[in-house]
Amino acid sequence: IMATNLSADIGVQLIINSLATIFILIILITVFMEISGAHFNPVVTLVEVVKKQIKPSLAIQYITMQFLGGIFGTIFANLMFEQAAISAASRVRSGSNLLFSEVIATAGLILIINLLLHQGQKKLIPSLVGLWIGAGYFFTSSTSFANPAVTFARTFTDSFAGININSVLPFILAQLLGAAIGFLLIKLFISKKE
Repeated sequence: IMATNLSADIGVQLIINSLATIFILIILITVFMEISGAHFNPVVTLVEVVKKQIKPSLAIQYITMQFLGGIFGTIFANLMFEQAAISAASRVRSGSNLLFSEVIATAGLILIINLLLHQGQKKLIPSLVGLWIGAGYFFTSSTSFANPAVTFARTFTDSFAGININSVLPFILAQLLGAAIGFLLIKLFISKKE
């Protein structure tokens, strides 16, 4: 909302959103990494379940909180900028190019996190995840949501970042596919190195 308040230029709005996303991801992941593993993303959590790093019961708790956190975060953002607490997003985001972008963005995210973990570079995760998602605003046509909880939460804001509820399921399915591809690539890269 701040981006559209500051400029009518869509490119400038995208830069503002990208920078804000980079900074907040680096901060939040750094602060919460040692508390909860910085689980803000259901696809990251699901990959951890598949890797048997966390139990399904804990994953359900994480995913529930991820969706609730996204919804409340959106409501708080709307209120901070004198918008209705909840406003249904009207921006339709459809097309195979956007879905393909979500596959790429999510696969890359899973790949980065897991390669860094495998290499013992956990401390680099906050900055590289922030930079990946921030850069994804520009190298993907979907602006790199790469997170089902964030995707769903954006239905509650009729802003530049919003997504119409009818666009959500295809986005989430593309993200799940991307997570699966990222996981398979990790297995491939790690097995080839060993």
